Amino acid sequence: MTLIKLLTEQFDISSTDIEKALSYQQKYSGRLEDILVNMGSLPEEQIPTLLSRYLNIPLLNMDDYTNLSPHENIECESLKLFAEHKWVPLEVNSDRWLIATKDPLNSVMLDWIGKCSVDVELLIATESEIQELNHKLIRQEASDNSSLVTDEENKLRELASEAPVVNLLNSLISRSLRAGASDMHLEPFKGKYRARFRVDGVLHESEVLAASMQLPIVTRLKILAGMDIAEKRRPQDGKIEMRIANQEIDIRVSALPVNEGESIVMRFLKKESVQYDMSILGLSEDVYQCLQLDIKKTAGVVLLTGPTGSGKTTTLYTFLNSLNNEDVKIITLEDPVEYQLDGVNQVQVNSDIGFDFSAGLRSVVRQDPDIIMLGEIRDKETAQIALQSALTGHLVFSTVHTNNAASAYTRLLDLGVDEFLLNAALISVVAQRLARKVCSNCSGPDPEEAALIEKYNLRSIAREFNVDTIKLKKGAGCAICDNTGYKGRLAITEYLACDDHIKAFRKDADFILNAQKHNKALKRRTLMEDGFFKAIVGETTIEEVIRVAG
Repeated sequence: MTLIKLLTEQFDISSTDIEKALSYQQKYSGRLEDILVNMGSLPEEQIPTLLSRYLNIPLLNMDDYTNLSPHENIECESLKLFAEHKWVPLEVNSDRWLIATKDPLNSVMLDWIGKCSVDVELLIATESEIQELNHKLIRQEASDNSSLVTDEENKLRELASEAPVVNLLNSLISRSLRAGASDMHLEPFKGKYRARFRVDGVLHESEVLAASMQLPIVTRLKILAGMDIAEKRRPQDGKIEMRIANQEIDIRVSALPVNEGESIVMRFLKKESVQYDMSILGLSEDVYQCLQLDIKKTAGVVLLTGPTGSGKTTTLYTFLNSLNNEDVKIITLEDPVEYQLDGVNQVQVNSDIGFDFSAGLRSVVRQDPDIIMLGEIRDKETAQIALQSALTGHLVFSTVHTNNAASAYTRLLDLGVDEFLLNAALISVVAQRLARKVCSNCSGPDPEEAALIEKYNLRSIAREFNVDTIKLKKGAGCAICDNTGYKGRLAITEYLACDDHIKAFRKDADFILNAQKHNKALKRRTLMEDGFFKAIVGETTIEEVIRVAG
């Protein structure tokens, strides 16, 4: 039986949907069943049954494999190949291997089978079953190598519960929150254990502790965050919920083994103090007006680009907040969900069970949303589903990691997305950085204004963007800004509209340069120019612009 006949007769797929999927396949390639899943016509959980019937391969019965043992007689290279393509060896004998897979048509693995000197039998499994089998193997391996809880572990718990350790950690957390820190870093440094706070994106050393305090503090944090205190060789993540000074605080805790112990980073998420208002982002008026038009379109993709910590998620939340009303359904896919938005369906991905961005996005499309926010585009599959969703009537917001707006095109092309799909779906791309604002309490004219104007040719920038008077400012430092001269942050942006000219440019080695020339002809600023523009009008400093955008 052909695949199309199977789909129509046994899976009730309409001929109209089949024709649409075949048309898409002819233009963009791809597997027919995957296209139908992305269209929302075929539930993803039916794929294993479809492949089983079409290829005449049995389905996995998990009850038959409650216990698995690591296969020491499999070569390391083969194990790496299995893990990469999500194939799990269930039984391994000298003349027969039984393997579970969710993708029996994987070309790389079929090539491996062709070169293999043993008979290979396959069983078709779901993504979650593959994850569960892998976890069973990992747990069995850990069980074989583990021992009973030692006296040393009990001593660690006692040490971490002593009053001096508890008081010290509470004091550090309270001080960091009073300073307005977004993160606190605890790390070994020159035979000591130092604490640093990140305020407005910049780390400041707060206290240097004795090296003997490292183990009890780390253990205390691991206990609070639900981590394994005996595990010191692998990175761990956890979460602490607490109330400090009548504030509900979520603390995301990350532990990383380093040469002299463990580095701990605590990210503070203040539930009650977050505002998502377009007016407080610090966007320039021209960029603000363009984005207001973009986010009110009914279909397409708006992308934000920039490194980690550049405020992309906050900007996306702000877009959603301005669109959030009773007339639209908004669904987000995030890793992790950091802040709850009232009226928005927020979903956290969980790669451990196979629920990653691509799998989650397929499910989201079947929920009939008007607006989708995707935390990050990391791979080809996620990118294609997001762009296809935009073509079928959804407004999609997402992020990618690139240095400027035009590079978003080349990044997506590198992931394997077709150029015509980008041209059809993208509305605009915004590159973003966060710069510290000059402290309004202690700022005054910059004493080096004349030299900076000459060095960075600020007069021509002022003329180009219709600024009459250059007002470079500098903070002297005061109690309000903790003697830094800066208080708060604003967005520095580069806006690229995906208009007919951008679509017409060939996406080759010259594309980024051509896109920048086109933007300049439209009097739109680069990241650096937008930073200089905000420094000229006295919102930040030239030094800060060079730091974040140089």
